[in-house]
Amino acid sequence: MEEIFDIVDENGEPTGETVARSIAHDKGILHRTSHIWVIRKEQGRWQVLLQKRSMEKDSFPGGLDTSSAGHITAGDDPLHAARRELFEELGIDAGEDGLTPVGTFRISYEAEFRGKPFRDNEVTFVYVYDRPVEVKDLVLQKSEVDAADWYDFLETVERVRTRDERYVIPSSGLRTLGGYLGYDMQALLPPRPGKDRKETVFGRRDE
Repeated sequence: MEEIFDIVDENGEPTGETVARSIAHDKGILHRTSHIWVIRKEQGRWQVLLQKRSMEKDSFPGGLDTSSAGHITAGDDPLHAARRELFEELGIDAGEDGLTPVGTFRISYEAEFRGKPFRDNEVTFVYVYDRPVEVKDLVLQKSEVDAADWYDFLETVERVRTRDERYVIPSSGLRTLGGYLGYDMQALLPPRPGKDRKETVFGRRDE
């Protein structure tokens, strides 16, 4: 059965209307997603767990992306959706208090995948998971994730800044996480005029 999303306003609040996933992505109707960053510090440097998206995905197949992410179905809340996605995609059980909310951002872009137009229009809720994680212990959801591994955070930021096509991470997602980690993301990853993905960070805890 096709997923049904809440249609939301610019603040991510449901309007009372719903829409099917296919229509939301065909028409660019505003809906919600949850993104989770799994992080750790090794020898004084922050690392992030990146997933390699399944080649079967309807957008950005095979790309390196946020640790875990997914749509928020109608009637669900962002935190519950984040816990569910993290467990379904990576086998990580965050429990009731394992996720820290670190911000929200807005993203809108149009692309073409498999010969079809794809219009994504989202309010994204961002969470961090910083408890110990071993890659060998992950249980990957093969329909969503082909692989996962640790990457240096600053190197990842540089890959996104220079538009390395393997990295499909929303830049505002990195800015949100980097702000939480204490980096000057305006300097490290400045907004790009005329970029394909129109992204805006708002609602960060440090603002």
